[in-house]
Amino acid sequence: MSEPVGAGDGLGAQVKTYLFGLFVLVLLFCLYVLQSSAHSRKLRSQLLETREDLISTTVSKSYVENILRSMAETLMVIDPDGTIQRVNQAATNMLGYERVELVGRPVGDVLADGVGVLSLLKRSGLNDVLRSIDTSVVTKDGRHVAVSLSGSVMRDDDGGIQGMVCVAQDITERKRAQEMLEQRTHELARSNDELEQFAWVASHDLQEPLRMVASYTQLLSRRYKGKLDSDADEFIEFAVDGAARMRRLINDLLEFSRVGTHGKDFETTDCEAIYERTLVDLGGLVEDSGALVTHDRLPTVMGDGTQLGQLFQNLIVNAIKFRRDDEQLTIHVGVERQDGNWVIGVRDNGIGIDPQYAERIFIVFQRLHGKGHRAGTGIGLAICKKIVERHGGRIWVESLPGEGSTFYFTLPVNEENSSHE
Repeated sequence: MSEPVGAGDGLGAQVKTYLFGLFVLVLLFCLYVLQSSAHSRKLRSQLLETREDLISTTVSKSYVENILRSMAETLMVIDPDGTIQRVNQAATNMLGYERVELVGRPVGDVLADGVGVLSLLKRSGLNDVLRSIDTSVVTKDGRHVAVSLSGSVMRDDDGGIQGMVCVAQDITERKRAQEMLEQRTHELARSNDELEQFAWVASHDLQEPLRMVASYTQLLSRRYKGKLDSDADEFIEFAVDGAARMRRLINDLLEFSRVGTHGKDFETTDCEAIYERTLVDLGGLVEDSGALVTHDRLPTVMGDGTQLGQLFQNLIVNAIKFRRDDEQLTIHVGVERQDGNWVIGVRDNGIGIDPQYAERIFIVFQRLHGKGHRAGTGIGLAICKKIVERHGGRIWVESLPGEGSTFYFTLPVNEENSSHE
């Protein structure tokens, strides 16, 4: 018996509809799986980035902490209200507080200039800095420690004040050295004042009685020489010589004391002209000694012409004074430029000096020969040293016994007139 027409077709349609729905479900599931997988990958990537950021942040924080811990200077971070927010190990060591005792404490409790720091925080401007202000910090036990304070205002991207970083360096030793220097400077100034007073006395109060003694001893020598016994003549000669040497000594000491206090202001000075005038002044002495004096062309410098003339004179006279008896004296004044200085040397072929006395001869009253052997008071070279040092140079001697001496001194180059022929 045959099936009714259309029944099979209805069943087929239902199957097709079912299969289509199943296909749609499978397709949606696949799309969901694919979307979930992509989301998972994205989520995983984000997690990896977050992990790297956390690791980087941890490393950076540890690095910064190590930097702060290794700093020798005290560091404090304060907020706009003046409250300490952070300190390093050096701060706790200097102040004697634990870290928890400092964080949250007003900066004015530990910083003598806390008010000034707060006023800086309240000022406007993007370049607010506090540079090397000498102040002090107060430790937990009440001691004041001298520090040099520097600071910088922290601002956000919009220019708003976030706080300030302050760095304090212990300057206790520097302060102590500065106080000692000031004390010694004061003592030196007082000593110079006393030397000035002595010079005044030497030039006035002592000169008159000395002049009287010298006059009467010379009168005795002229009136009674040869009329008394030989001892009396010798005693009178000693008195006349002693009075003359005392006068020279007082005059030289007065001259030495005035090098630094009565010198003229520095000006452009032609050393060639100064040297030529000096030779004219020493003409008789040079002629009597038979010395042959030569020189290189001398430069123009900034200096006191009177004192530089005295310098040349003392060195040339010194060469004449300590000449040899067995050959003609030759003196040459040479010059060369070295490292921004003129090096001038006065060379002679005299009796020379033992190197062990090379420093001693520039000290006041330090003579290497007895007064009977070579004339002088022992102040001439000390005056030379003081003149050279006032001009910013130095002086020294190179010599050997019997081989002559060369006295060198330096003068700064005057760049405006630095050439010489």
